[in-house]
Amino acid sequence: MAALKASSLLVFLALAPVSVLSGQEFYFGNDLSYVNEMEDCGVVYHENGSAKDPYEMFAEHGGNLVRLRLWHTPAWYDTLNAGNRYSDFQDVKKSIGRAKNAGMQVLLDFHLSDNWADPGKQLVPAAWLGVVDDLPLLKDSLYNYIFQTLMALHAGGLLPEMVQIGNETNKGILLSPEDNQVWTLDWERNAELFNTAIQAVRDVEAGTGAAIKVALHVAGPADAGWLLEGFTSHGVTDFEVIGISYYWAWHQPATIEDAGNVIATLKQSYPGKAVMIFETGYIWTWENNDNAGNIINAVHPDYAPPSPANQKRWLVDLTKEVMAKGGTGVIYWEPAWVSSPCFTQWGQGSHQEHATFFDFENNLLPDGGMFWMSYNYTTSDMERTPPAGFRVSLAEGQRTLLITLENVRVDSTFQVSVFDAAGRLVVEKKVEALPGGSGQFQLPLPVVPAGGYSIILSSGGILAGSEKFVIAPSK
Repeated sequence: MAALKASSLLVFLALAPVSVLSGQEFYFGNDLSYVNEMEDCGVVYHENGSAKDPYEMFAEHGGNLVRLRLWHTPAWYDTLNAGNRYSDFQDVKKSIGRAKNAGMQVLLDFHLSDNWADPGKQLVPAAWLGVVDDLPLLKDSLYNYIFQTLMALHAGGLLPEMVQIGNETNKGILLSPEDNQVWTLDWERNAELFNTAIQAVRDVEAGTGAAIKVALHVAGPADAGWLLEGFTSHGVTDFEVIGISYYWAWHQPATIEDAGNVIATLKQSYPGKAVMIFETGYIWTWENNDNAGNIINAVHPDYAPPSPANQKRWLVDLTKEVMAKGGTGVIYWEPAWVSSPCFTQWGQGSHQEHATFFDFENNLLPDGGMFWMSYNYTTSDMERTPPAGFRVSLAEGQRTLLITLENVRVDSTFQVSVFDAAGRLVVEKKVEALPGGSGQFQLPLPVVPAGGYSIILSSGGILAGSEKFVIAPSK
């Protein structure tokens, strides 16, 4: 049986209040990739009965970051609607210009595909299919594409402040159709491709004098830990941001608190790296407004029934948790993808109109998700006085953690959680406030594999402290 080393568990945490006013910018972001297409399809966005530019609308309500996807050659658009292409280079140039004119920064999402890339689909662009199994030539194509794209944007004064290498890259990037049919995560190939793409960004920085943050993007809080371990252990370390997709509909039963604990663990495991929610979404109605099936089909019981107010509340609570656990941003996926007469590859209309920030007449919902960004995330709202001391030791001869709190000055319950290296919850316990502000309680440990673990103390939903410990192999 594995045994905890007591010497590895003696922890004295210097605990300080968590403030959203830490001097580090928090990103209130929205993916507005569909806006140009919607407007070409006749959509006019309104606020308080008046037509309004959506980019200006998002900026006025607190948005400071726009995420935009870039496909290599989306030729499939040629057979849809008027044959216009979107999320290609020309469309992205237009969108970046609109974002910057509205005073917002830009995250450019290199899908590295001609079509949607996600955890189940990472198809190489058709232009590179002939070299997909020739790694040196594929790397050359990838480098030139990213370098030339960014340099062309620079020539127009449109360099993004942040780029992500791939989209939801849980199974890698640039796969052949055959490899995409199975779960193939070739870390050696993957690392060479990611490092090549990152080098292209760094060379653009060197050539332009601009600073560009590089992000990795994975889907699902439960998968973030082992994927980041895979990246870094194979030499992919030159990045600034870890981006996570988190939707209740697809990542349940992971709660907002679970997602926050994963963020805390990542912050502890990768010092100096920012962690953000790159995608989230929540519906405001079960109704449909067109013939395209909607893709989000579940709500959390604590945020039910779907309504504009519950959509906002989900986003506010998620953002509070991200802030509390040291994250630096939340990005909403497609809040302006409303219904239109145009067709997608699968149907007429939008697959997301029930999760936008607009009603079915394209009017801004008066108490909906848009107002998540202007919520008053003040220090007084976010902070609770944390415990002044947090000590952990191992009970003699038992698989039990003894947790001692000293000089506690809070009214709420405490939660102590233990996570493995992949960010999966191992055990947790809630404890009522202790009489006199000090005391001790026990946390029994289940039988778990040897390895590194993190223990996190939170109070009132706010991270109060965290530390790593090691379970050694049994002798």
